[in-house]
Amino acid sequence: MERSALPRFLALYAALYAAFGVGSPFLPVLLGAHGLSPEEIAVVLSAIIAVRLLTGPAAGRMADWRGARRGVLGCCAAGAGLLALAYLPASGLRPLLVVGVLHSALLAPAAPLADSLALASAVPSRAGGAGFDYGWVRGAGAGAFIFGSLVAGHAIERFGIDVVVWLHAPLLAATSLATSQVPQLHRPLAMRRGKGGLATLVRPGLFRRVVLVAALIQGSHALHDSFAVVRWGAAGIGPAAAAELWSEAVAAEVVVFFLLGRPLLDRLGPAGALALAASAGVLRWAVMAETAWLPAVALVQPLHGLTFALGHLACMRLLALIVPPGLAATALTIYGTLGVGVATALLTLASGPLYSRLGPAGFWVMAALCAAALPLTRGLRQSSPGSLPC
Repeated sequence: MERSALPRFLALYAALYAAFGVGSPFLPVLLGAHGLSPEEIAVVLSAIIAVRLLTGPAAGRMADWRGARRGVLGCCAAGAGLLALAYLPASGLRPLLVVGVLHSALLAPAAPLADSLALASAVPSRAGGAGFDYGWVRGAGAGAFIFGSLVAGHAIERFGIDVVVWLHAPLLAATSLATSQVPQLHRPLAMRRGKGGLATLVRPGLFRRVVLVAALIQGSHALHDSFAVVRWGAAGIGPAAAAELWSEAVAAEVVVFFLLGRPLLDRLGPAGALALAASAGVLRWAVMAETAWLPAVALVQPLHGLTFALGHLACMRLLALIVPPGLAATALTIYGTLGVGVATALLTLASGPLYSRLGPAGFWVMAALCAAALPLTRGLRQSSPGSLPC
């Protein structure tokens, strides 16, 4: 693919992840402001998670089946933007539940579909053409998410919570517009309407191993995301220092996406990079389990660049190698929702009882998840483009 595609993908990821940044962190606050109790907010958020598990893979499957990933992404982004406006007049459980479910149903496949388009342009083509680094666009997305969250936070203080809808909807419209500008995949990459297809993904093989490894490593972040600040606060680390520690982790993620990810992948290979990510997770969660001494925590927070960003990049490179091109959108939506998404949701749900019973020692369970991923990475060292060995 041509290098001129890079600015168009940067625009797509900036718009999409800025939309996520202004919307997702503040959705519970928006629901509460529109009349929902904490219990009702939990019902809506649970329904949103559930519908994502269904519509994400379904939309990916349709995009592959029709050979229309760009079209499906553009329609989903535009439709989600329009539906977001329905949050403004909605009040009470039933209306907000309907809006939330429909909005989430359209938004769920957006990130995996964007990834499937970017990966097709980023990796060297089979004809030998050079592509850009996928980490650049994913790093731009991470930066846009942070920027969107900061802008939304300040805007809420000045204009009230409904401003997040007025920010979120236009950004999704911009996402739809940016989608129309990225390269369209050639029709031959679309999945042929014959036998096989999805069955090549669900049979035992490299794809399922990649999903399992990603679920273990990425899911291990659940306890940290839920209780790290609680852990630090109990140890006397104040909100300002906690925010700095969190920012340190995000900054490391961006550095890996932009600068270190590709050299590490080229040197270690994706399987070796996943082994490094898992090892970093064991170290990171072991330190979190044993101490909340500020210098020690500050030293391990940058490991987030390995446990999250490098792990994600390695999985994307593996999927680009082992998944047939006509199944890319299906594979990525399954990977993101039924794989990493379900694991993260279940481990987040388990984090409350885990931390309640074990306290900081619960981080040893997260370290064990990463340790369990280590031997599984060995089976990923052999992969061939466009194939799914079973």
